[in-house]
Amino acid sequence: MQRQDFVSATEHIADWIADYWHTLRDRPVRPSTVPGSVSAALPDLPPADTDTIRAVLDDFDRIVAPNLTHWQHPRFFAYFPANVSPASVLADMLIAATGVNAMLWETSPAATELEETMMDWLKTLMDLPPLWHGVIQDTASSATLAAVLMAREKVTDGRAATKGLAGLPPLSVYTTAEAHSSVEKAVRIAGLGSDGLRIVPHDDDFAMRADALAAMIADDRAAGRLPALVVATVGTTGVGACDPVADIADVAGTEGLLLHVDAAWAGTAALCPEFRAPFAGLDRADSYVFNPHKWMGVGFDCSAHFVADRALLTRTFSVNPAYLQTTDGVTNYRDWGVPLGRRMRALKLWFVLRLEGADRLRAMIRDHVAWADWLARLVAEAPDFDLVTGPALSLLSFRFAPGGTDAATADRLTGALLDAVNRDGFTYLTRTLVAGRPVIRFQIGPMTTDWSDVEAAWTRVRTLAADLHPGVAAE
Repeated sequence: MQRQDFVSATEHIADWIADYWHTLRDRPVRPSTVPGSVSAALPDLPPADTDTIRAVLDDFDRIVAPNLTHWQHPRFFAYFPANVSPASVLADMLIAATGVNAMLWETSPAATELEETMMDWLKTLMDLPPLWHGVIQDTASSATLAAVLMAREKVTDGRAATKGLAGLPPLSVYTTAEAHSSVEKAVRIAGLGSDGLRIVPHDDDFAMRADALAAMIADDRAAGRLPALVVATVGTTGVGACDPVADIADVAGTEGLLLHVDAAWAGTAALCPEFRAPFAGLDRADSYVFNPHKWMGVGFDCSAHFVADRALLTRTFSVNPAYLQTTDGVTNYRDWGVPLGRRMRALKLWFVLRLEGADRLRAMIRDHVAWADWLARLVAEAPDFDLVTGPALSLLSFRFAPGGTDAATADRLTGALLDAVNRDGFTYLTRTLVAGRPVIRFQIGPMTTDWSDVEAAWTRVRTLAADLHPGVAAE
């Protein structure tokens, strides 16, 4: 591609992005795509000759764009947010253009030292322990895997890494049924098996019971198991539950287990001092992760992982062939996780924190939490709906339960309502189970959202509910 062609294409793409963001509110959140229709629109074979950038962009507009689910949409209230700010997009352009591999300090000194500094900035902004050491992983799943492997390294004194797990007592990792699925995946990858994941009972608020944790550890020791790690969550995916980190740290410290805290979504709320109460005791964790690529406007992927013992983390992952041996006395992030190759993700944090600013991010978080409170009141006051959980920060869940319906009917109607909402496309919501029964999650997180979007989505939910069941008021 010639220079002028590249400049012209980037100008076109920049205009497309600006128009896309400007028109998002007028689009459905989800497309009405039929499975297989996108692949059917693509050629069976790759081209042998070059194509024009104009043709590629036209096909993007024709095939790809109409079949996207719009995660940046102001009425995207499903899952958790994956916010992308303009500042992050600009940084990603430079990351792609420079093509830096940040595996070693010498392969790009600026990438390494920028990452070190950005992790220090996050510690300052969120009042995290100053002696922690930080690294940007791709996702919280990778950070959780790192924590499991660190615990395996420590509790087996390195034997698992050198000789394998054969001949060792079975290892145990403790969490609750509300923890993210990545915990079980990490336990499997680490070779501990699903039986090595011990599910600790939770209380009525879905928070881990520290007394039950202590009892399970004692029972496992008596049964010949080797307790290794506790994974606590601040802001679970299902309902936003928060485990009592300080109480869990007491148990982990007494029993000699590592403690990993997963705050992938909720961690960004710690930018605001008034939302830090659930993080009490966090300074005693051995590993902690939250995702700036969820609620902070830093485009995917950017997961902030902190550890108390840098040497344990690097010992767990370091493999040092001759072709990777390099300068001593510097940080080489290839030893801080599974991948060798690494993108210069810190540039996105740098751009976002400078161009968006911490105060603007705090204001957004406070708005989202306030709007979740207002929405919860509307749900609680609606005669045909039950507010089931929350709000936990900006997340709540509800059930469609018209007067006179039994539990089975309410569950069926709740599922039918969610299907109707997501077929409609005006907003996008997701499901979870609470005490074994289906509920609808509503999580406010997009940077583009204002209260009118929340209110409009709730109005549409009620309208669709009225279509499903006679006698239900539309508003």
